[in-house]
Amino acid sequence: MSNAAPSSPALKEIFNAERLKHIAAEMTAVYPEFNARAFLKMTNDGLAELSIMQRMARVSECLHAVLPLSYEASLEVLRALAPRLNSGFVSISLPHYVATYGGHAFEQSMDALKYFTTFGSAEFAIRYFLRSDLKRALAVMHEWSLDENEHVRRLASEGCRPRLPWSFRLEQIQADPRLAAAILDNLKADDSLYVRKSVANHLNDITKDHPDWVLDLIESWSLENKHTAWISKHALRSLIKQGNQRALTIIGAGGKPEVEIMGVKVEPEVIGLGEKITLSFTVKSTVADSQRLVIDYAIDYVKANGSTSAKVFKLKAMTLPGHALENIARGQHIKELTTRKHYAGKHAVHILVNGERLASTGFEIIADAD
Repeated sequence: MSNAAPSSPALKEIFNAERLKHIAAEMTAVYPEFNARAFLKMTNDGLAELSIMQRMARVSECLHAVLPLSYEASLEVLRALAPRLNSGFVSISLPHYVATYGGHAFEQSMDALKYFTTFGSAEFAIRYFLRSDLKRALAVMHEWSLDENEHVRRLASEGCRPRLPWSFRLEQIQADPRLAAAILDNLKADDSLYVRKSVANHLNDITKDHPDWVLDLIESWSLENKHTAWISKHALRSLIKQGNQRALTIIGAGGKPEVEIMGVKVEPEVIGLGEKITLSFTVKSTVADSQRLVIDYAIDYVKANGSTSAKVFKLKAMTLPGHALENIARGQHIKELTTRKHYAGKHAVHILVNGERLASTGFEIIADAD
């Protein structure tokens, strides 16, 4: 008998048959002439084969197919529908409707996106307007960055992220981050964590192409504000993992680590795929003064051709008192991910302190017997 835990429902099941019935029922409530039967027939056709984003688009397209109304009249119906939907992710189908059918009506469409984002997010839909009329869309989003609603302010940043996951890249902003800089500046001390996470992610996107631009920007900010300091730390996370000295200095960990790494080990040393390893070691200060340390670890993953590729994982940021000891342990399951396939072989593990590799150990993955 297997002891494996039951797998979670696929994310795409957010748009399952029951949810589609819910959408149809709520549409009928706000627009009695709605052809629920036709909507359900179209949305359920081939549903099993569709991904979550394809299902989201399917809902939008089928709403359009059965609504015998002008774009402007349809928006009024969808505005009434939005607060009745029982899933924030499902409500993303409404901004998708705007992106797909509202390109001809810029002002009405942007106003609709501002409204719809408060029920889920319009971060994907707004990108179509940025791609078609960047200057005009950014001007509206700059106004949104000053809005009293945190969802609208977050859209101002999230919607123009250069490398937003699950969406196409905004190549103009990717090439020139100054285009959206005024939006980020308005939000750099936002009191909403929801907004701050977006600003940090936006800046982290930019570090992939223009690290010095981000470093220059953050160095120009006053980090005495706790919200700005939080954004800065999280915005620089990729550069910190890379051991970038300017990034480490900004967060107060730019000094050479005066420490000794003792007792570093991985247990067990040999595992099969799906098993868990535990990395443990002790950090010992070798000086009398306290030190600000950023401690990470890297695994050299074996690739299909036998070469390796390093992946850095965050461990701990801390202030270590003079001559103090800190015991650190971290567990990690070595399992298949959509972004990483594991191969048998010896995997080196490195301890990084303030960007410097100070100790190494390793473990071995063995192939399945069958």
